[in-house]
Amino acid sequence: MATRRIISQEKTLLEKDDRIGSSPAASEKSNITPAVPASVIIKLLAFTFAMIVIPISSYFLTVDRLFKGNSTYAGATAAIMANVVLIGYIIVAMAEDQSDQENEKKGGGGKVERKKDL
Repeated sequence: MATRRIISQEKTLLEKDDRIGSSPAASEKSNITPAVPASVIIKLLAFTFAMIVIPISSYFLTVDRLFKGNSTYAGATAAIMANVVLIGYIIVAMAEDQSDQENEKKGGGGKVERKKDL
């Protein structure tokens, strides 16, 4: 097995680690902002909660009161309500995406563009 000779001009691995700022991005400030805005996470959690609560509650509210024990109709109502929540989420997401695109066209009014760290 061949070994490598250390030339006096080259630095050893330990000497390279001692230097602060060895990476090109070390002099830049670290971007610690979250990748997803808090408003998006809150909307997602709200629609997740709605997707759980609304279909289940609509089933149990309609099975005895509206459909007099017919669980097939109550289940269909719960499925329809789940689809209503899903369509509502899609509409809200599309409206938010359109507002982001309009802000970009106007020159980024208020939104800060983040650099992706690779």
